[in-house]
Amino acid sequence: MIAQVQSNIVSADRAHPERLLTQADIFTQIDLLPQILDAVDNGVVLLNRQRQIVFINETFARYAGIPDKDKAIGLRPGEAMGCYHALESPGGCGTSDYCRACGALVAILMAQKGQTSTQECRISRHKDDHFEALDLRITATPLPVQNERLTVFSVTNIADEKRRQVLEGIFFHDLRNTVAIINSASEMISMRSDSDPFREMLNRATMRLLDEIEAQEQLLLAENGSLGLNVTPFITTHFLTDLVTLYEAQAEARECDIHLHPKAERFMMTTDPAVLGRVVGNMIKNALEACEPGETVTVGCGQDKGKVRFWVHNPAHMPHHVQRQVFKRSFSTKGSKRGLGTYSMRLLSERYLGSKVSFVTHKTEGTTFSVVCPVEAFTRLSMFF
Repeated sequence: MIAQVQSNIVSADRAHPERLLTQADIFTQIDLLPQILDAVDNGVVLLNRQRQIVFINETFARYAGIPDKDKAIGLRPGEAMGCYHALESPGGCGTSDYCRACGALVAILMAQKGQTSTQECRISRHKDDHFEALDLRITATPLPVQNERLTVFSVTNIADEKRRQVLEGIFFHDLRNTVAIINSASEMISMRSDSDPFREMLNRATMRLLDEIEAQEQLLLAENGSLGLNVTPFITTHFLTDLVTLYEAQAEARECDIHLHPKAERFMMTTDPAVLGRVVGNMIKNALEACEPGETVTVGCGQDKGKVRFWVHNPAHMPHHVQRQVFKRSFSTKGSKRGLGTYSMRLLSERYLGSKVSFVTHKTEGTTFSVVCPVEAFTRLSMFF
Protein backbone atom coordinates (compact mmCIF):
# COMPACT_ATOMS: atom_id res chain seq x y z
CA MET A 1 0.00 0.00 0.00
CA ILE A 2 1.36 3.40 -1.01
CA ALA A 3 1.97 5.81 1.84
CA GLN A 4 0.29 9.17 1.53
CA VAL A 5 2.28 12.39 1.28
CA GLN A 6 1.44 15.35 3.48
CA SER A 7 0.53 18.17 1.10
CA ASN A 8 2.26 20.78 3.26
CA ILE A 9 5.70 19.24 2.62
CA VAL A 10 5.37 19.29 -1.20
CA SER A 11 6.71 22.50 -2.66
CA ALA A 12 5.06 24.11 -5.69
CA ASP A 13 8.13 26.29 -6.37
CA ARG A 14 9.95 25.96 -9.69
CA ALA A 15 13.51 26.73 -10.70
CA HIS A 16 14.36 29.98 -12.47
CA PRO A 17 14.41 29.38 -16.28
CA GLU A 18 18.11 30.24 -16.49
CA ARG A 19 18.91 27.83 -13.68
CA LEU A 20 16.86 25.17 -15.42
CA LEU A 21 18.81 25.55 -18.66
CA THR A 22 22.08 25.34 -16.75
CA GLN A 23 20.97 22.08 -15.16
CA ALA A 24 19.87 20.67 -18.52
CA ASP A 25 23.23 21.57 -20.11
CA ILE A 26 25.10 19.44 -17.55
CA PHE A 27 23.94 16.22 -19.21
CA THR A 28 24.09 17.25 -22.85
CA GLN A 29 27.79 18.00 -22.35
CA ILE A 30 28.67 14.54 -20.94
CA ASP A 31 30.01 12.38 -23.77
CA LEU A 32 27.69 9.52 -24.81
CA LEU A 33 25.37 9.88 -21.78
CA PRO A 34 22.34 11.06 -23.80
CA GLN A 35 22.91 8.28 -26.37
CA ILE A 36 23.24 5.64 -23.64
CA LEU A 37 20.06 6.73 -21.85
CA ASP A 38 18.19 6.92 -25.18
CA ALA A 39 19.12 3.27 -25.79
CA VAL A 40 17.59 2.15 -22.47
CA ASP A 41 14.22 0.38 -22.79
CA ASN A 42 12.78 2.08 -19.68
CA GLY A 43 11.61 5.65 -19.61
CA VAL A 44 14.18 7.80 -17.77
CA VAL A 45 14.11 11.45 -16.77
CA LEU A 46 16.39 13.45 -14.50
CA LEU A 47 14.65 15.78 -12.06
CA ASN A 48 15.92 18.79 -10.12
CA ARG A 49 15.00 19.66 -6.54
CA GLN A 50 11.75 21.24 -7.76
CA ARG A 51 10.81 17.89 -9.42
CA GLN A 52 11.23 19.42 -12.87
CA ILE A 53 12.63 17.54 -15.84
CA VAL A 54 16.16 18.53 -16.87
CA PHE A 55 16.73 15.50 -19.13
CA ILE A 56 14.39 13.07 -20.88
CA ASN A 57 15.23 9.95 -22.87
CA GLU A 58 13.52 8.66 -26.01
CA THR A 59 11.48 5.98 -24.25
CA PHE A 60 9.96 8.42 -21.76
CA ALA A 61 9.23 10.81 -24.62
CA ARG A 62 7.29 7.99 -26.35
CA TYR A 63 5.37 7.21 -23.13
CA ALA A 64 4.51 10.87 -22.81
CA GLY A 65 3.75 11.42 -26.49
CA ILE A 66 6.24 14.30 -26.73
CA PRO A 67 7.80 14.54 -30.23
CA ASP A 68 10.24 17.29 -29.22
CA LYS A 69 12.17 16.40 -26.05
CA ASP A 70 13.22 20.01 -25.47
CA LYS A 71 9.56 20.88 -24.77
CA ALA A 72 9.60 18.57 -21.74
CA ILE A 73 12.37 20.54 -19.98
CA GLY A 74 10.89 22.27 -16.93
CA LEU A 75 7.79 20.10 -16.76
CA ARG A 76 7.13 17.68 -13.93
CA PRO A 77 6.58 14.00 -14.73
CA GLY A 78 2.79 14.07 -14.41
CA GLU A 79 2.59 17.19 -16.54
CA ALA A 80 4.76 15.62 -19.23
CA MET A 81 2.64 12.46 -19.27
CA GLY A 82 -0.69 14.32 -19.33
CA CYS A 83 -1.99 13.13 -15.94
CA TYR A 84 -5.55 14.32 -15.25
CA HIS A 85 -4.60 15.68 -11.85
CA ALA A 86 -1.38 17.44 -12.83
CA LEU A 87 -3.12 20.76 -13.53
CA GLU A 88 -5.94 20.57 -10.97
CA SER A 89 -3.90 22.65 -8.54
CA PRO A 90 -2.16 25.97 -9.35
CA GLY A 91 1.08 24.41 -8.11
CA GLY A 92 0.95 21.70 -10.79
CA CYS A 93 2.02 18.07 -10.60
CA GLY A 94 2.42 16.82 -7.04
CA THR A 95 0.37 19.50 -5.27
CA SER A 96 -3.28 18.41 -5.64
CA ASP A 97 -5.20 16.29 -3.13
CA TYR A 98 -5.08 13.36 -5.57
CA CYS A 99 -1.28 13.59 -5.68
CA ARG A 100 -0.97 12.75 -1.98
CA ALA A 101 -1.40 9.04 -2.77
CA CYS A 102 0.68 9.08 -5.97
CA GLY A 103 3.45 6.49 -5.94
CA ALA A 104 5.60 8.61 -8.26
CA LEU A 105 5.57 11.52 -5.82
CA VAL A 106 6.32 9.23 -2.86
CA ALA A 107 9.32 7.80 -4.71
CA ILE A 108 10.66 11.24 -5.67
CA LEU A 109 10.40 12.63 -2.13
CA MET A 110 12.15 9.58 -0.69
CA ALA A 111 14.95 9.97 -3.24
CA GLN A 112 15.33 13.61 -2.29
CA LYS A 113 15.95 12.40 1.26
CA GLY A 114 18.76 10.17 -0.04
CA GLN A 115 16.88 6.85 -0.29
CA THR A 116 16.24 4.89 -3.48
CA SER A 117 12.54 4.02 -3.71
CA THR A 118 10.38 1.87 -5.97
CA GLN A 119 6.63 2.47 -6.03
CA GLU A 120 3.66 1.72 -8.26
CA CYS A 121 1.82 4.58 -9.92
CA ARG A 122 -1.46 4.73 -11.83
CA ILE A 123 -2.01 7.60 -14.23
CA SER A 124 -5.27 8.44 -15.99
CA ARG A 125 -5.03 10.67 -19.05
CA HIS A 126 -6.45 11.52 -22.45
CA LYS A 127 -4.21 10.63 -25.38
CA ASP A 128 -5.15 10.93 -29.06
CA ASP A 129 -8.72 11.82 -28.07
CA HIS A 130 -9.31 8.70 -25.98
CA PHE A 131 -9.05 7.78 -22.31
CA GLU A 132 -5.99 5.83 -21.23
CA ALA A 133 -5.02 4.34 -17.88
CA LEU A 134 -1.33 3.59 -17.23
CA ASP A 135 0.05 1.15 -14.68
CA LEU A 136 3.66 2.12 -14.00
CA ARG A 137 6.48 1.06 -11.73
CA ILE A 138 8.58 4.03 -10.65
CA THR A 139 12.12 3.87 -9.31
CA ALA A 140 13.62 7.12 -8.02
CA THR A 141 17.33 7.28 -7.16
CA PRO A 142 19.27 10.24 -5.70
CA LEU A 143 22.03 11.59 -7.98
CA PRO A 144 24.34 14.35 -6.70
CA VAL A 145 26.04 16.07 -9.67
CA GLN A 146 28.12 19.25 -9.53
CA ASN A 147 26.53 20.49 -6.30
CA GLU A 148 23.07 19.70 -7.68
CA ARG A 149 20.74 17.31 -5.83
CA LEU A 150 19.07 15.55 -8.75
CA THR A 151 16.87 12.47 -9.00
CA VAL A 152 16.97 9.69 -11.59
CA PHE A 153 13.31 8.91 -12.30
CA SER A 154 12.84 5.58 -14.10
CA VAL A 155 9.49 4.36 -15.45
CA THR A 156 8.47 0.81 -16.42
CA ASN A 157 5.10 0.07 -18.00
CA ILE A 158 3.60 -2.84 -16.00
CA ALA A 159 0.15 -2.88 -17.61
CA ASP A 160 0.70 -6.37 -19.06
CA GLU A 161 1.95 -7.64 -15.69
CA LYS A 162 -1.10 -6.25 -13.88
CA ARG A 163 -3.50 -7.58 -16.50
CA ARG A 164 -1.90 -11.03 -16.27
CA GLN A 165 -2.15 -11.03 -12.48
CA VAL A 166 -5.88 -10.23 -12.65
CA LEU A 167 -6.53 -12.91 -15.26
CA GLU A 168 -4.51 -15.47 -13.30
CA GLY A 169 -6.46 -14.66 -10.14
CA ILE A 170 -9.79 -15.09 -11.95
CA PHE A 171 -8.60 -18.30 -13.62
CA PHE A 172 -7.45 -19.98 -10.42
CA HIS A 173 -10.55 -18.83 -8.51
CA ASP A 174 -12.97 -20.20 -11.13
CA LEU A 175 -11.00 -23.39 -11.68
CA ARG A 176 -10.80 -24.13 -7.96
CA ASN A 177 -14.55 -23.55 -7.58
CA THR A 178 -15.26 -25.97 -10.46
CA VAL A 179 -13.06 -28.65 -8.95
CA ALA A 180 -14.75 -28.12 -5.57
CA ILE A 181 -18.13 -28.81 -7.18
CA ILE A 182 -16.81 -32.02 -8.75
CA ASN A 183 -15.28 -33.05 -5.43
CA SER A 184 -18.54 -32.42 -3.57
CA ALA A 185 -20.46 -34.49 -6.12
CA SER A 186 -17.91 -37.28 -5.76
CA GLU A 187 -18.33 -37.27 -1.97
CA MET A 188 -22.13 -37.41 -2.29
CA ILE A 189 -21.81 -40.41 -4.61
CA SER A 190 -19.53 -42.09 -2.05
CA MET A 191 -22.17 -41.65 0.65
CA ARG A 192 -24.95 -43.15 -1.45
CA SER A 193 -23.28 -46.13 -3.08
CA ASP A 194 -21.19 -49.14 -2.21
CA SER A 195 -17.49 -49.42 -2.93
CA ASP A 196 -16.84 -48.70 -6.59
CA PRO A 197 -13.39 -48.54 -8.28
CA PHE A 198 -14.60 -45.79 -10.63
CA ARG A 199 -15.75 -43.71 -7.69
CA GLU A 200 -12.34 -44.14 -6.04
CA MET A 201 -10.68 -43.17 -9.31
CA LEU A 202 -12.80 -40.00 -9.47
CA ASN A 203 -11.93 -39.08 -5.88
CA ARG A 204 -8.22 -39.50 -6.49
CA ALA A 205 -8.27 -37.61 -9.79
CA THR A 206 -10.16 -34.73 -8.18
CA MET A 207 -7.73 -34.46 -5.29
CA ARG A 208 -4.75 -34.62 -7.64
CA LEU A 209 -6.23 -31.91 -9.87
CA LEU A 210 -6.82 -29.67 -6.86
CA ASP A 211 -3.23 -30.28 -5.72
CA GLU A 212 -1.88 -29.31 -9.16
CA ILE A 213 -3.96 -26.11 -9.20
CA GLU A 214 -2.65 -25.12 -5.79
CA ALA A 215 0.92 -25.94 -6.87
CA GLN A 216 0.74 -23.67 -9.92
CA GLU A 217 -0.85 -20.81 -7.96
CA GLN A 218 1.76 -21.17 -5.22
CA LEU A 219 4.58 -21.07 -7.78
CA LEU A 220 3.23 -17.91 -9.40
CA LEU A 221 2.94 -16.17 -6.03
CA ALA A 222 6.44 -17.30 -5.10
CA GLU A 223 7.95 -15.93 -8.31
CA ASN A 224 6.12 -12.64 -7.82
CA GLY A 225 7.48 -12.36 -4.28
CA SER A 226 3.97 -12.29 -2.84
CA LEU A 227 3.69 -15.75 -1.30
CA GLY A 228 2.60 -15.51 2.32
CA LEU A 229 3.64 -18.07 4.92
CA ASN A 230 1.39 -19.73 7.49
CA VAL A 231 3.93 -20.84 10.11
CA THR A 232 2.60 -23.54 12.43
CA PRO A 233 4.06 -26.40 14.53
CA PHE A 234 3.71 -29.98 13.28
CA ILE A 235 5.21 -33.42 13.85
CA THR A 236 7.64 -34.51 11.15
CA THR A 237 6.58 -38.16 10.87
CA HIS A 238 2.88 -37.23 10.70
CA PHE A 239 3.76 -34.71 7.99
CA LEU A 240 5.62 -37.34 5.94
CA THR A 241 2.96 -40.02 6.47
CA ASP A 242 0.36 -37.67 4.97
CA LEU A 243 2.59 -37.07 1.95
CA VAL A 244 3.20 -40.78 1.43
CA THR A 245 -0.56 -41.40 1.55
CA LEU A 246 -1.16 -38.58 -0.93
CA TYR A 247 1.20 -40.09 -3.52
CA GLU A 248 0.32 -43.78 -3.04
CA ALA A 249 -2.13 -43.70 -5.94
CA GLN A 250 0.51 -42.22 -8.24
CA ALA A 251 2.93 -44.93 -7.14
CA GLU A 252 0.35 -47.63 -7.86
CA ALA A 253 -0.29 -46.20 -11.31
CA ARG A 254 3.40 -46.56 -12.09
CA GLU A 255 3.53 -50.03 -10.49
CA CYS A 256 5.97 -48.70 -7.90
CA ASP A 257 5.95 -48.60 -4.12
CA ILE A 258 6.42 -45.69 -1.70
CA HIS A 259 6.98 -45.93 2.03
CA LEU A 260 8.23 -44.03 5.06
CA HIS A 261 11.63 -45.17 6.26
CA PRO A 262 11.25 -47.07 9.56
CA LYS A 263 14.02 -44.98 11.17
CA ALA A 264 12.51 -41.63 10.22
CA GLU A 265 12.92 -39.42 13.29
CA ARG A 266 10.02 -37.69 14.96
CA PHE A 267 10.29 -33.98 15.79
CA MET A 268 8.03 -31.11 16.49
CA MET A 269 9.10 -28.33 14.12
CA THR A 270 7.73 -24.97 13.16
CA THR A 271 7.55 -23.70 9.59
CA ASP A 272 4.89 -23.51 6.85
CA PRO A 273 3.91 -27.17 6.35
CA ALA A 274 2.10 -26.44 3.07
CA VAL A 275 5.16 -24.85 1.47
CA LEU A 276 7.52 -27.48 2.88
CA GLY A 277 5.05 -30.13 1.73
CA ARG A 278 5.22 -28.73 -1.79
CA VAL A 279 9.03 -29.02 -1.73
CA VAL A 280 9.06 -32.60 -0.42
CA GLY A 281 6.06 -33.50 -2.58
CA ASN A 282 7.91 -32.44 -5.72
CA MET A 283 10.82 -34.60 -4.62
CA ILE A 284 8.44 -37.55 -4.31
CA LYS A 285 6.82 -36.92 -7.71
CA ASN A 286 10.20 -36.71 -9.44
CA ALA A 287 11.37 -39.85 -7.66
CA LEU A 288 8.28 -41.80 -8.77
CA GLU A 289 8.68 -40.64 -12.36
CA ALA A 290 12.27 -41.91 -12.30
CA CYS A 291 11.26 -45.36 -11.02
CA GLU A 292 10.83 -48.52 -13.05
CA PRO A 293 7.98 -50.95 -12.23
CA GLY A 294 8.67 -52.82 -9.02
CA GLU A 295 11.05 -50.20 -7.59
CA THR A 296 10.53 -48.31 -4.33
CA VAL A 297 10.68 -44.66 -3.31
CA THR A 298 11.69 -44.10 0.31
CA VAL A 299 10.93 -40.97 2.33
CA GLY A 300 12.58 -40.04 5.62
CA CYS A 301 13.77 -37.35 7.98
CA GLY A 302 16.30 -36.89 10.72
CA GLN A 303 19.00 -34.70 12.19
CA ASP A 304 21.87 -33.67 10.00
CA LYS A 305 24.66 -31.64 11.65
CA GLY A 306 22.21 -30.06 14.06
CA LYS A 307 19.57 -29.38 11.45
CA VAL A 308 16.39 -31.08 10.24
CA ARG A 309 16.82 -32.98 6.99
CA PHE A 310 13.95 -34.34 4.89
CA TRP A 311 14.97 -36.69 2.09
CA VAL A 312 13.50 -38.75 -0.74
CA HIS A 313 15.39 -41.66 -2.34
CA ASN A 314 14.82 -43.56 -5.58
CA PRO A 315 17.01 -46.29 -7.15
CA ALA A 316 17.67 -44.43 -10.44
CA HIS A 317 20.95 -42.71 -11.29
CA MET A 318 20.86 -39.15 -12.63
CA PRO A 319 23.09 -38.63 -15.72
CA HIS A 320 25.80 -35.98 -15.51
CA HIS A 321 24.22 -33.63 -18.08
CA VAL A 322 20.97 -33.69 -16.08
CA GLN A 323 22.77 -33.02 -12.79
CA ARG A 324 24.17 -29.74 -14.15
CA GLN A 325 20.76 -28.37 -15.09
CA VAL A 326 18.35 -29.99 -12.65
CA PHE A 327 17.37 -26.80 -10.77
CA LYS A 328 17.07 -24.58 -13.85
CA ARG A 329 13.66 -23.20 -14.67
CA SER A 330 11.84 -25.16 -17.43
CA PHE A 331 14.56 -27.79 -17.72
CA SER A 332 13.13 -31.29 -17.85
CA THR A 333 14.05 -34.71 -19.18
CA LYS A 334 10.34 -35.31 -19.82
CA GLY A 335 9.65 -32.71 -22.51
CA SER A 336 9.75 -29.00 -23.26
CA LYS A 337 6.52 -28.24 -21.39
CA ARG A 338 7.77 -29.60 -18.06
CA GLY A 339 10.54 -28.69 -15.66
CA LEU A 340 9.08 -26.54 -12.88
CA GLY A 341 9.18 -29.17 -10.12
CA THR A 342 12.87 -29.10 -9.23
CA TYR A 343 13.04 -25.36 -9.90
CA SER A 344 10.19 -24.73 -7.47
CA MET A 345 11.93 -26.86 -4.82
CA ARG A 346 14.83 -24.44 -4.69
CA LEU A 347 12.67 -21.32 -5.10
CA LEU A 348 10.30 -22.19 -2.25
CA SER A 349 12.86 -23.61 0.15
CA GLU A 350 15.61 -21.02 -0.23
CA ARG A 351 13.58 -17.84 -0.74
CA TYR A 352 10.78 -18.54 1.71
CA LEU A 353 11.79 -21.26 4.18
CA GLY A 354 15.44 -20.33 4.71
CA SER A 355 16.34 -23.91 3.78
CA LYS A 356 18.70 -25.59 1.30
CA VAL A 357 17.88 -28.19 -1.35
CA SER A 358 20.51 -30.57 -2.70
CA PHE A 359 20.94 -34.05 -4.15
CA VAL A 360 23.44 -36.90 -4.40
CA THR A 361 23.36 -39.57 -7.09
CA HIS A 362 25.33 -42.79 -7.68
CA LYS A 363 25.08 -45.48 -10.31
CA THR A 364 24.75 -48.21 -7.68
CA GLU A 365 23.03 -46.37 -4.80
CA GLY A 366 20.47 -44.28 -6.69
CA THR A 367 19.47 -40.64 -6.13
CA THR A 368 18.52 -38.82 -2.94
CA PHE A 369 17.08 -35.30 -2.85
CA SER A 370 17.22 -33.46 0.49
CA VAL A 371 15.95 -30.23 2.02
CA VAL A 372 17.76 -29.09 5.16
CA CYS A 373 15.88 -26.70 7.46
CA PRO A 374 17.44 -24.32 10.02
CA VAL A 375 18.11 -25.64 13.51
CA GLU A 376 15.83 -22.94 14.97
CA ALA A 377 12.87 -24.52 13.21
CA PHE A 378 12.46 -27.56 15.42
CA THR A 379 12.33 -28.94 18.94
CA ARG A 380 12.90 -32.62 19.59
CA LEU A 381 10.17 -34.33 21.58
CA SER A 382 11.66 -37.13 23.68
CA MET A 383 8.18 -38.28 24.71
CA PHE A 384 7.68 -39.84 21.30
CA PHE A 385 10.65 -42.23 21.60
